[in-house]
Amino acid sequence: MILLLNLNQKATLSYWLLFAFIFSSACQGTQESATESQMASQPNIIFIMSDDHTTQAFGTYGSRLAALNPTPVLDELAAEGMVFDQAFCHNSICTPSRANIITGQYSQTNGVLDLDGVLPIEKQYLPIEMKELGYQTAIIGKWHLKEEPANFDHYEVLPGQGKYFDPEFRKKGEGSWPENMVAYEGHSSDIITDRTLDWLENKRDKDQPFFLMHHYKAPHDDFEFAPRYADYLEDTEIPEPSSLYEQPDFGSEATMGKNDSLIHRIGTSVSDRHTYRSYVQQYGFEAANRKEATHLAYQEYLKRYLRCVKGVDDNLGRLFTYLKENDLWENTVIIYTGDQGFMLGEHDYMDKRWMYDESMRMPFIVHYPKVVKAGRRSDVIINNTDYGPTMLELAGGQVPDYMQGESFADVLKGETTEGKQTATYYRYWMHLMHHDVPAHFGLRTKDYKLIFYYGLPSDMNSIGKATMPWMDESYSIEQTPAAWEFYDLSQDPEEVHNRYNDPAYQDIIAQLKQELKEKRGALHETDADFPHIQEVIDAHWD
Repeated sequence: MILLLNLNQKATLSYWLLFAFIFSSACQGTQESATESQMASQPNIIFIMSDDHTTQAFGTYGSRLAALNPTPVLDELAAEGMVFDQAFCHNSICTPSRANIITGQYSQTNGVLDLDGVLPIEKQYLPIEMKELGYQTAIIGKWHLKEEPANFDHYEVLPGQGKYFDPEFRKKGEGSWPENMVAYEGHSSDIITDRTLDWLENKRDKDQPFFLMHHYKAPHDDFEFAPRYADYLEDTEIPEPSSLYEQPDFGSEATMGKNDSLIHRIGTSVSDRHTYRSYVQQYGFEAANRKEATHLAYQEYLKRYLRCVKGVDDNLGRLFTYLKENDLWENTVIIYTGDQGFMLGEHDYMDKRWMYDESMRMPFIVHYPKVVKAGRRSDVIINNTDYGPTMLELAGGQVPDYMQGESFADVLKGETTEGKQTATYYRYWMHLMHHDVPAHFGLRTKDYKLIFYYGLPSDMNSIGKATMPWMDESYSIEQTPAAWEFYDLSQDPEEVHNRYNDPAYQDIIAQLKQELKEKRGALHETDADFPHIQEVIDAHWD
């Protein structure tokens, strides 16, 4: 169709085209201004995570070690912010825990079940979502997820576990992954803090909000502390857990064996109980009796661990001072956590992996003066799949449907605790690997804990094969007994009395089993893909 216009019509059309152009430009300017305004109101977010820093090694969590004042800087942060008393990991081991946080997903959904798990670039969801919200993103320190953290604008990460002294880092912009190595002299806790301060001062765009993941290697085993801490706690007697020496009602056939036939095989130890690996053996203590040797090993173990914790706490003092002196303190969400808990001699265990609270419970502290009132504590149950969703909401975004975790930003704001989860699901896959912990899963509520040990690896081809090069050829993976454990945390917070066979608890146990079954289904955490495990579950469920 041909449209013919006279002069008056042409003038009228020109007028309307000019009006449309001006209106469109004005709208575009308004949209850009709104975006800039939103960015100006968005908080910076610093997610600080130390490796294996457990709640027992804080002042604010009130454990037996609190009187030693191991974390004065973090305790002050806690006093000015909010402390979560019921924060848990889904799987108490480094790689899966970090994948849970980055993806907001449980392990079978994100595919990272164990230390061999790899998180592909396309599943590094948290930095992707933060960049969509206008954030500049960076990660400095421990990464441990194999693939390049390519979705961060800046990274400087340890290769694998990394070294305590004179650490090397893979750094963005220094070549192609994984050859992009740079090296520094000093202790890793100091160097990681130095690198973060350098990025904050010299590398970031100061007109843009930032999301920074600041991750320490410390206090991971074996605890190599900076030399300046050699005398810290040297003349101090470290309080010991009673379960280090005696716990007659603890455990089950799954963890002890029938008639205690597996006590030298299950769970690496502080004492010389475990055949292959103990701190008595590792530190070379000999004494007139087992208890004295255990005491000496425990004291050495805890002092080394707490010296590493002291290095983290002091370095956080440096970081927090910088934030205060550069007008970043008030508008920055600071989160502190560990990637899981850690056994500090409880039940005569070392390391983590277990579903007992010392291992699965995580410290979680949030400081954000604009939103979080000082001196608050929460007993809302959260787990590490919830951390990403919460940070996204604090950043002004929405939780994407593919994330299974739930935001608890409303709890931080003091709005509500209604409708929050009443239980958290746990799963450990690495059957008898490294520290001889049987594979298990379970449910933890505020008052109760139900654990099922199924005692099989996910890959049956590993049965009978030696797993650790430092062990002799007689060491192998085998099926261990299946059994249940149940603890009434309201009466037995140290989890030393297994009440699974107590008639008084049978109704509660039945309810928890049903809830456990439903939660496994809802989270896509069943064993449909592992029929050899499902067979054991079916045989021992009732």
